[in-house]
Amino acid sequence: MLDITSEERRALRARAHALNPVVAISQNGLTEAVLREIANSLNSHELIKIRVFNDNREERENFLKTICEQLDAAPIQHIGKLLVIWRPAPEEIQSKKHRTAPRRRTEPRRNKRSFQG
Repeated sequence: MLDITSEERRALRARAHALNPVVAISQNGLTEAVLREIANSLNSHELIKIRVFNDNREERENFLKTICEQLDAAPIQHIGKLLVIWRPAPEEIQSKKHRTAPRRRTEPRRNKRSFQG
């Protein structure tokens, strides 16, 4: 489980406020398929929300603890039935993101009138 400072946790909570849940844990609980999906989402987004369809608070806390231990992630927030977790992206994924530079236009953008004679 990753340890982060309270300032980092506060900043990540602020970033997570506008996010929608990307993974849901339902009646089957925390299965291997759900853990794989959470790992894939963490690789893609780093910061994710998980919705848990369970009324038992202790069980939701256990889900959060298990996810963070197995996937080496940091718990950010547990509010209601939403869990927020964060894990930095692996190095090879980060290098792919920064490797491709956006293409720049060499000429100005053409508008509708420039095509009309």
